[in-house]
Amino acid sequence: MTLAPRRALLALATLLPGAALAQALTPAQREEVLGLLRQSLRDDPSILREALAGLEQAEARDREAAQGRALAQHADALFRDAGDPVRGNPQGRVAMVEFFDARCGYCKQMHPVMEQLLARERDLRVVLKDLPILGPNSVLATRALLAAQRQNGYGPLHDALMRLREDTTEPVLRREAERLRLDWPRLRREMEEPAVTARIERNVTLARALEIQGTPAFIIGTTILPGATDLATLQGLVARARAG
Repeated sequence: MTLAPRRALLALATLLPGAALAQALTPAQREEVLGLLRQSLRDDPSILREALAGLEQAEARDREAAQGRALAQHADALFRDAGDPVRGNPQGRVAMVEFFDARCGYCKQMHPVMEQLLARERDLRVVLKDLPILGPNSVLATRALLAAQRQNGYGPLHDALMRLREDTTEPVLRREAERLRLDWPRLRREMEEPAVTARIERNVTLARALEIQGTPAFIIGTTILPGATDLATLQGLVARARAG
């Protein structure tokens, strides 16, 4: 067997799992490769770090590719569901999706940032996806928001809950709804309708399909951005989506 450079052999061993390596080489060749790898690691341990970094980069590329396929597959449900509440310019040429939980502290932290973004980006349409993942009161708040949408009150109630520093118990929701002059008896009744339950289930299913595991999560173009971020980052993504 002609000996390849040590780094090339290390890359080969890293990229091929043990079973694949055993099938690709004869027993004698395998022992020769493993011996060379052991000696290479003793001489220069940084080789292993480089190989692991290469693997991580390859895995990141695979994740991005899978993410892109999932976004393309679910584009209609994400960006073009006529039933979804929208902030900003309803006819905006740039669309962003925000998954949020009304009780999520990071979502509340992002609320003023999103207000600044919408004030600066006049062609931005933000599609809101309620994702109640923080317990029963999150579900209660989501039901209230989706029921308020039927009274054209989703936006005002959303703003109120994002600024709220209390838990979204039913008495608090009633107080906020009545303060906004929403019909509470009707809202409370419609909170339990099957259509509201179905919308929540669709949002949860969509989040799972995209491997969104927490809130907030933002989607713009082919990018999924998990967690709270800053205005400059969001503006950069909007600019890139607009240019693309």
